[in-house]
Order: sequence, then structure tokens, then C-alpha cells
Amino acid sequence: MANKESNMTTRLFAMIGLLAVLVAGCAPKAAAPEYAAPYEADSFAPSVGLVEESKAGYGVLSTGDVASNVEPIDAERMVVKNASLTMAVDDPQASLDRIARLAEGMGGFVVSANVYQMTLSSGVEVPRASITIRVPAEKLIEALAQIRAETRQPVISENITSQDITATYTNLEARLRNLEAAEKQLQGIMEKATRTQDVLDVFNQLTQVREQIEVIKGQMKYYAESAALSAISVELMANAAVQPLTIGRWQPVGVAKDALQALINTLRVLVNIAIWLVLMVIPVLVIVLAPPYLVVRFFLRRRAKRRAMVKPGTPTEQA
Repeated sequence: MANKESNMTTRLFAMIGLLAVLVAGCAPKAAAPEYAAPYEADSFAPSVGLVEESKAGYGVLSTGDVASNVEPIDAERMVVKNASLTMAVDDPQASLDRIARLAEGMGGFVVSANVYQMTLSSGVEVPRASITIRVPAEKLIEALAQIRAETRQPVISENITSQDITATYTNLEARLRNLEAAEKQLQGIMEKATRTQDVLDVFNQLTQVREQIEVIKGQMKYYAESAALSAISVELMANAAVQPLTIGRWQPVGVAKDALQALINTLRVLVNIAIWLVLMVIPVLVIVLAPPYLVVRFFLRRRAKRRAMVKPGTPTEQA
């Protein structure tokens, strides 16, 4: 009897070990960058053959069973589309508010929004805003058209990117099915196990499998949301920030524009210095230096008067 129980325990540990190898083959790799390259097909295929159902009654999936459970997936193409624009508008704050309402009206949402002041080369401060929204992918073109309508000038820059993630998503689905099959098999083994240690060993394996299932489900959810909702990033500049330097009807460009702008900035600095001298520096110097000057002048004049009052003596002649 003891030998029979020992043999059953040995077979149980052997089956758990083989399932562990199978689960390790399905374990997710280290966190990959966004939209990582598709996994190789071998990364989720069993690497060893599993034993047939044992006499003890603990059924274990064979390689053929797992492969048969993972049916070919005829998925539609999953493409992540994003866009970015830079535009000059009359009022960046008002345009930002309208773009936010546009996203909500299309069933999307605002990811981030920011309004701040920027200083031009001329020293003038003008408002600038940035906003990132997500809209349904099928409404991306419509949303871009309405955003472009915010400006009366040509768009400064526009970029649309697309990335096909179908292979990555399909591989994740296959790995998920493989892990779910292993989870079901481990549950069956745990129900038939009689020894406490056997139950604990199977439970630990089952916990690891379930953790991997949750990780893969999270990745699949992220990819699905990225494909369903397109991100649009918009930079909104004030029109004054892109207006050319104009002298009469002449609009210098390139080096001439930079040189004239530098000249204007230099003259502005000189005028500012003169204003500071007249309105602040000179009055302060007068207030600080006037009292000592008046005191010194008073004593010098008094000393001069005393000397003038003393008459010079006649030298004594010797016989």
C-alpha cells in the first residue's frame, strides 16, 4: 500500500513538473516597450511532450491536446493611429476649450491640457496651449478636419502615424488560451489530489498561471484600447508668435530678419537703460550724495572766510 501511494505521489510530481515547464513557456517576457515586436510563435508552444493520463486518474493535456484547443484566429487588422499638429490661432485658450468639447462630443476624452506663457525673441509674452485627446479611431479624420478649422493660416506641422499590432495581439490571444487550458488542467489535478503537500504544490502552480493570465489580459486590453481610440496631440500658438518682422511693406527673412531683430532688441535695451538712469539712478545718487556734498562745501567756505579775516603780519627788521 505504501509503495502504491509512493508511486502515485511520484507520478503527481512528475505531472506537476511537466505542467510547470508548459507554463514557463507561456510566461510573459520582461516588460517590452510600447507596441513591441510580435512574439515568436515558439514562445507559446509547448516545448516538451506531456505524459498520457496516468492510472491514478490525474489527466494531463498532451501537446496535441493543447494545440487542438488553440484554434486559428481570424482576427481583423488592428491598427493604432495617432496624430499630432502644431497651429497658430487667435486665442489658444478658446481653441483648447473647443477641442476638448470636440473630443467629448465624439465619445472620446481629454488626456491632458496645459496653458502657459511664452516669451518671443522681441521680449513680448504671448499665450500658448497644448492638449492631448483621444477619439474613436473611425472618427480620426473628421476630428483632424475640425481641429484644422481653428486656424486661418496653414498648419505649421502635422504628423499621422499608423502601426499594425495584429500579430502581437493574435499571439497574446494564443498565449492566453494556452494558459487558460493549463489552468483548467491544474484545477482538475488539485481536485483529485489527496495529500496536503500535493494540494499546496498544485495551488502554487495554479497561482502562477493565474497571475500570467491577468498580465496577458492587461496587455490585450491596452492594445485593444489603443486601436479603438486614436490619440491627437495639438500645440496651439498665438498668431503673434509666428508673425514675420515687417518694416513698411518689406518683410526681411533669414539673416536679415535676425540682424534687424537684434538691432531692435539692442536699441530697446539702450532706451531702457536711459530710462532707468533718468528715473531711478540719478535721483538716488542726488539723494545719497547731496547731504555730504553740502556739508563739505559748508566747512570749506567757512574755513576760507576765516583765512580772509586774518591779515598778514609785517616782518621784523634787524639792525
